[in-house]
Amino acid sequence: MNGTVRSAAAPRAGDDRREANAATVLRAVLDHGPVARSGVSRLTGLSPAAVSRQVVDLLRLELLAERPELAVSAPGVRGRPQLPLDVDDRRLAVAGLHVGLPYSTFALLDLRGRVLFRQELPNGGRRGPAVLKALLERVPRLLAAAATGSAAGRRVLGLGAVTGGAVDAERGVTVRHEPLGWREVPLRELLERATGLPVRVDNHARALAAAEVLFGDPAARRSMVQLFVGHVVDASISVAGTVHQGPPSVTGDGGHLPVPGSTARCHCGRRGCLSVAASDDTLFAAAVAQGVIARPDRQLLLAAVRSGDVRADALVRERAAVVGGALALLADVVNPDLLVLTETFAVADPVYLDVVREEFALRSHLHRDASLLVAQRFGADALAVAACAPVLGELYARPLPGF
Repeated sequence: MNGTVRSAAAPRAGDDRREANAATVLRAVLDHGPVARSGVSRLTGLSPAAVSRQVVDLLRLELLAERPELAVSAPGVRGRPQLPLDVDDRRLAVAGLHVGLPYSTFALLDLRGRVLFRQELPNGGRRGPAVLKALLERVPRLLAAAATGSAAGRRVLGLGAVTGGAVDAERGVTVRHEPLGWREVPLRELLERATGLPVRVDNHARALAAAEVLFGDPAARRSMVQLFVGHVVDASISVAGTVHQGPPSVTGDGGHLPVPGSTARCHCGRRGCLSVAASDDTLFAAAVAQGVIARPDRQLLLAAVRSGDVRADALVRERAAVVGGALALLADVVNPDLLVLTETFAVADPVYLDVVREEFALRSHLHRDASLLVAQRFGADALAVAACAPVLGELYARPLPGF
């Protein structure tokens, strides 16, 4: 299970054009596979010879596989049938860790972003260094178990690690995560030391955006705003298939957008910030105060909503309206092709996504049609896919480790 993702400090090896062509071929097969070499040539505009050269490398690296069982002869063409190419989803895997507040999520994915293994790791009320210590102990054990279980026979290329808050992806450092009490945590260095794998670190909203660019709606590759609403509230932007990092690798903070009418005090000292008005903590506290649930817990509130509790429904609708207003602000500033929302209740039930859309259409000056606003496509696997996205994104952008 030795990793092969490049070291962050390693120089680029080989010819840039060759690597760019390899990335183009790999991406075409991801999007359209199984597909013949001639089809890849038509899709990419590369010559048949150039495609063949890249395919040789990508087959050697086990990133592509030939599918002889799908071979067909073209009508009127003599000779050996062309073997369709597909992303090799059987021999490699990528690991990921999403560090959350009530629990963290460890996962293994294949190269198509499909979950092979997922496990939630309750934090048990820990904060600060205690969370980190527990994860550094548990993740290597999970990797070892996967080597004889769900990932048996697969080579793990690397480990992605994502958190909320301000994250410097270039340094591999969680700069600030207020709910966890983390500041300047060198997450990449610590996880590489613990696992022996190459590690890529990012903010979870940027990672979710990267996952949408890789595996989601084609509109995401033109321009997209992603909003994550949970215990923290984070936003990210992508343009032309590239997720904006921001200097120094810290995206602008959408959590402090103003919420009209909110008087909740934010950790920044002001009142009415989105990060507190729409957070899970605020929602769950209100549900506990009204006797809807016995303790702050997402699953308990989901169960209350599904059982038809009108108080739970009203609370979730209220937050959905707040989120819709915030998305309207973001859309009016950025005017993206696609708005993607990651929020438990809007993902679980389209009724609440409709509430978000209604408020969005009411508040936006540019978009009276809310059809550009969608829920993230990964469902319950969203955090698992996001955790692996930093490694998968690098793999698809720079597939050749050297030649």
